[in-house]
Amino acid sequence: MGYAVLAFDGPDPARRMQARSRHLAVITAWAEDGRLALGVPLFDAAFQPVGSLMILEVPDRAGLDAYLAAEPFAAEGVWDRIETMPFRIAPLPYRPLPSGPAASSRTHTITLAYDAQDGEAPARRASARPPHLDRVTAWAKDGTLALGGAIFDADEARMIGSIAVTAHASDAEAEAAWAEDPYVTGGVWKDVQRWGTRFAPLPYRPLPGAAS
Repeated sequence: MGYAVLAFDGPDPARRMQARSRHLAVITAWAEDGRLALGVPLFDAAFQPVGSLMILEVPDRAGLDAYLAAEPFAAEGVWDRIETMPFRIAPLPYRPLPSGPAASSRTHTITLAYDAQDGEAPARRASARPPHLDRVTAWAKDGTLALGGAIFDADEARMIGSIAVTAHASDAEAEAAWAEDPYVTGGVWKDVQRWGTRFAPLPYRPLPGAAS
């Protein structure tokens, strides 16, 4: 089990640029030693940065706290709202994450989806999970899915949502691609949010399930 950090910038965009080099130094070191599985910006529809998604491969809350203490975007007020959630990367046959120069435009879409909260929600997820995994396994193999996994509740006992980063250059493309997924057709996902993103060339280690 690791953690997902979903963080949103404050109203002063200059702060992000002022702290960016220190931020990159920290996340490069964390990627090198395997504690950061993914770190990407959130972009709005106008391709302006509005926050960040960080996927941490740390064993406990102390690791999460250590990251937030070291992260300039957290310490220097770039982020003014930070959400953290237990998160497990699905072990799938991922391709290597993009490692070339950062693209000048949006290349991927982050989909964050929380499950419905009614009493039958866990059963719907359990029923839809095998065909969903078949589908995202194919996406991981062909590069459509860069990373995906499950959000857990605070006790780390129950799956309550999903995060996926896919090679779709717009929300509309991502929504159309997910429309036939069993988590959508089966009523598993209730609250779905999307942002654009792109990758920085960080020294990531292979994701769970990926060929080393």
